[in-house]
Amino acid sequence: MQIPGKTAVVTGGGSGLGAATVHMISAAGGNVFVVDRNEAAANAVAAAIGAHVAVAIADVSDPQQMAAAVDLAKSKFGTVHILVNCAGIGTPARVLSKEGPMPLETFARVIQVNLIGTFNAIRLAAAQMAANDPDAGGERGVIINTASIAAFDGQVGQASYSASKAGIAGMTLPIARDLARNAIRVITIAPGIFDTPMLAGLSEEFRTSLGAQVPFPPRLGSPDEYAHLARAIIENTMLNGEVIRLDGALRMAPR
Repeated sequence: MQIPGKTAVVTGGGSGLGAATVHMISAAGGNVFVVDRNEAAANAVAAAIGAHVAVAIADVSDPQQMAAAVDLAKSKFGTVHILVNCAGIGTPARVLSKEGPMPLETFARVIQVNLIGTFNAIRLAAAQMAANDPDAGGERGVIINTASIAAFDGQVGQASYSASKAGIAGMTLPIARDLARNAIRVITIAPGIFDTPMLAGLSEEFRTSLGAQVPFPPRLGSPDEYAHLARAIIENTMLNGEVIRLDGALRMAPR
């Protein structure tokens, strides 16, 4: 699918991987609909772009809020061709700590946002895409999800995060098969350690130390590198039903 003139919904588009993707799609000539819970951040990204961009403030795990966001994208730009799911949270916690068992609501909230929120966006966007006229390549839509290498190499304290991301990885192929009859592709990116707001609170020394663990290149990933891969996925029709690690050959240690 070629991006010029197409409309993309980017969840978590107010910062990090999502913001980089918003800028990439806009620069490539697409319309972008930024979905985020942080109104100030989403509006700042939109203001930096200017034209062909709109914002919706929504929690991806809320059925009504996300349905309203997708409907607004359709009313603003006519339809939806691309969905990039970048919204997510991480709440590190051991299953059993000095305070006792992990609160069940802590685990459930991460699953609710990361996994159920991703599926919620997929089902709603796919309904819009299925009504599109096929493009020259015969496709009606492209969906890109964000997992993590924690889906495969989860560390101590990442039970909820790893489970949520493993769920995203695990549902990629069945959803791609499910939506194949609608000419909608589904691909997941599993990033390694990237320079995103999740790491913003760490010292520069510790961030450098984290980056040095990557075999090559020995540094943190850049959100622009995620966006670059997202563009390649959008434009390559044969990419479908796959989970792509973007991690510099990193395999995480237990802690």
